[in-house]
Amino acid sequence: MRTKAAGGAERRPLQPRTQAAAAAPAGRAMPSEYNCVKLRSDCSRPSLQWYTRAQNKMRRPNLLLKDILKCTLLVFGVWILYILKLNYATEECDMKKMPYVDPDRVKRAQKYAQQVLQEECRPKFAKQSMARLFEHRYSTDLPPFVQKAPQGNDAEYRYDPPFGFRKFSSKVQTLLEILPEHDFPEHLKAKSCRRCVVIGSGGILHGLELGRALNQFDVVIRLNNAPVEGYSEHVGNKTTIRMTYPEGAPLSDLEYYSNDLFVAVLFKSVDFNWLQAVVKNETLPFWVQLFFWKQVAEKIPLQPKHFRILNPVIIKETAFDILQYSEPQSRFWGRDKMQRKKLRNKHQTVKNALLWRNVPTIGIIAVVLATHLCDEVSLAGFGYDLSEPKRPLHYFDNLCMSAMNFQTMHNVTTETTFLLKLVKEGVVRDLSGGINPL
Repeated sequence: MRTKAAGGAERRPLQPRTQAAAAAPAGRAMPSEYNCVKLRSDCSRPSLQWYTRAQNKMRRPNLLLKDILKCTLLVFGVWILYILKLNYATEECDMKKMPYVDPDRVKRAQKYAQQVLQEECRPKFAKQSMARLFEHRYSTDLPPFVQKAPQGNDAEYRYDPPFGFRKFSSKVQTLLEILPEHDFPEHLKAKSCRRCVVIGSGGILHGLELGRALNQFDVVIRLNNAPVEGYSEHVGNKTTIRMTYPEGAPLSDLEYYSNDLFVAVLFKSVDFNWLQAVVKNETLPFWVQLFFWKQVAEKIPLQPKHFRILNPVIIKETAFDILQYSEPQSRFWGRDKMQRKKLRNKHQTVKNALLWRNVPTIGIIAVVLATHLCDEVSLAGFGYDLSEPKRPLHYFDNLCMSAMNFQTMHNVTTETTFLLKLVKEGVVRDLSGGINPL
């Protein structure tokens, strides 16, 4: 029954709640009392709680992906800034204004180099001298390159790279399978007494004109991307060993000769991938290239028989035994409480580990390698004269000596002391006078 309200509008009488429920269409839930006080449009919808929960669940993965993306971009940005700092933060020297080279010093250097070459070679002199100087900290029977059959107590796999190949056994074996030779070439081993010269990259080589003398050594070891082309008058053009890591390998084919030995120093996982690619003449995947801090050589024009892998125990011996750097604390949290306390108290040990200052330079590693390969060892192009910040750091680029103040990777002071000790004790000869002035 309908009644008219004031103003003529019809008004429907109130029905009991049970009648309203009965009048509701079958299959339609009756709105709750709370919902019935809402607008009609709201009452016609089901509850939104399940919908809100579903939306929240969908948002969580999206938020997680956004956080991961932000972290990735942040890390990438920091990496870019670090690379830019490496490339642009150091002062450049004007190569057109090369420092004055004393003619008398040039004559002394050339005379000394010829004197060394004319003396009678002393068999096993370098090894015996190192053993006398460092006793049990130097091994006289250490193989210079990684062999196919592991020797001794598998010392090569005790540490992580570059001090060992722990966790990389399968990668090492894969590389050894594609390398037909693993030792020093027979024609060099046949010499009864071998003279080595390790040629550094120091700017002190410029103007000394030692090239002719350096070419007369039995074994000439060059480091990283130090060029020969255009500088042969000062550094010679003979190369027996080119020792480097992936980022340091020369990009130009002109720096490789058909009989060179390429000795690879492996620091990280992708270094194994790179070496395998260049030996097999394959293209390195793009995603692998992203893990190098600078451009690496895509091809190296040498046959597989000319590649060698440096024995990481030589790096370990150089760093921990001879230079007495702290060992890497990769398992710091697994040590007992007393050991952790002991490490915390050793401020210099912790500092060295944090700054990676326990990694020797390629030059120092090459010097120790030379004592294992040769009977006599000479050096040229070594030494940092930090009192002359405007002097060229290298003989081939425009970096100033002051650039060494910005690097934190190597302990230059300790290495200089080590080289000076070798020179003064007569273990090695300094042909260019950068360590001990002539």
